[in-house]
Amino acid sequence: MNTIELNKVRKTYDHFVAVDDLSFNIEQGAVFGLLGPNGAGKTSTIRMMIGITAPDSGSINLLGKPFDRKSLHKVGYLPEERGLYKKMKIGDQLTFLGELHGLEKNVARQKAISWCERLEIADWLPKKVEELSKGMQQKIQFIAALLHDPDFIIMDEPFFGLDPVNAGLLKDVLLDLKKQGKTILFSSHRMDQVEKLCDAICLINHGKPVLAGNLKDVKAPYGKNNVQIEYEGDGAFLDHNPLVKAYNNYGNYVEVKLAPGADAQELLRQVAARSRVTRFEVMEPSLEEIFIEVVGKTNA
Repeated sequence: MNTIELNKVRKTYDHFVAVDDLSFNIEQGAVFGLLGPNGAGKTSTIRMMIGITAPDSGSINLLGKPFDRKSLHKVGYLPEERGLYKKMKIGDQLTFLGELHGLEKNVARQKAISWCERLEIADWLPKKVEELSKGMQQKIQFIAALLHDPDFIIMDEPFFGLDPVNAGLLKDVLLDLKKQGKTILFSSHRMDQVEKLCDAICLINHGKPVLAGNLKDVKAPYGKNNVQIEYEGDGAFLDHNPLVKAYNNYGNYVEVKLAPGADAQELLRQVAARSRVTRFEVMEPSLEEIFIEVVGKTNA
């Protein structure tokens, strides 16, 4: 069963088309990435999926039936914009938000305490939101989205404002939720996190899908034409080299995109002749590179 289905969904604001006949499905238990540059229509799409706004045309099925607001008690939503009450204590706020989702007050409080312990912020329960850093506030909103044990979890920029340690905590929670069979939608600019976590993606630009499907299938056509090289010595082998289409040089580490038909072994021989090679790895392009290439082409 699909957790959600969008069929030719369209949304306009005055004369601006934010979402243009967008269709995609998310299978139950999948982690799905909704990607795109700023202004592509990601947030507009999410808002229609949870009934904040209605589509001008097209249809949305949620949890196996046409969209019904009664189904939203099975949905958890972490918005990109923070929506916490600054003067309210953390424990009271999470309890209140849990009650809004239908939990008994004492159940909501116990769940809030348990989640705060898991995310290592239990000591902050008596504090007010305004006393917290941006990263801490993000963790509170993350908890608020999960208190009522939703089946479909929507995360709009979940790692925003988080250091690597706290981003790792959230990542572990999301992987655990996936094991439980929850469906998770990501909207994020953190391509590295998307690539590690998602089973499938839909990349949209100007409200239209430009790349969609299983992540492995999406990457397969691009082949293994990237090389990561760590070396000690002269990096002049990169300049005006017919084997090299483009590169990013970070000193003694370089990422190379091979020219069409180029032999990676010949490049290795050239590097080894000039430098001491400590790493030479041929690999498929990252999702970030594919994102830049596809969006660049559609914009052109």
